[in-house]
Amino acid sequence: MDDLVSTDWLAQNMAQADVVPVDSSWFMPALKRSGYDEFLASHIPSARFFDIDAVADTESAALHMLPTAEAFGRAMEEIGINRTDRIVVYDNSPTRTAARGWFMLRHFGAERVCLLDGGFQKWVAEGRPTESGEPRPRPARFEAVERGGEVVTLRQVRSGLGVPLLDARGRGRFEGTEDDPRPGVASGHIPGAKNLSFTEVYNPDGTMKP
Repeated sequence: MDDLVSTDWLAQNMAQADVVPVDSSWFMPALKRSGYDEFLASHIPSARFFDIDAVADTESAALHMLPTAEAFGRAMEEIGINRTDRIVVYDNSPTRTAARGWFMLRHFGAERVCLLDGGFQKWVAEGRPTESGEPRPRPARFEAVERGGEVVTLRQVRSGLGVPLLDARGRGRFEGTEDDPRPGVASGHIPGAKNLSFTEVYNPDGTMKP
């Protein structure tokens, strides 16, 4: 299973019991949009909702820090995702938050997880089926095991990693010419970082560039 699958692939395989679409839509506070509310209104059939705010270390002062492996596995079981499922992560967000869901699932041991190229926007534009409401309960087992070597700490960054730092935010936030949309977050960037905005790797229709 590739890291990126097409809407055609999902449409052809979604009837398979182990193919699980996962909506990880999240929006910046200023947009006043709720990923969960929009999921309830319309989502890919049989999809589960991955709440980026909830599946995190909620005791940390910093937003969206990784939870423990045990907490992550428990959260996946509660929403009906098995570690061995063929998981197709998508979003309906301008900030492409499916990438966050994809990374976390991989990081905690999902064996077959990919991104839906073009996301929910492309799925809907093609006239493909959707449904609304809560998904049906689905028994699941997710024994999370954290992958090593994928995450660094603030202390390691301050000490110097010896490798480039890449900031994927928009240029205005990187350069400090725009205020950060999240309350209490400083503008600008970590000294020495380079900027490659995530928007530069997508085509206008939301698919990824080759």
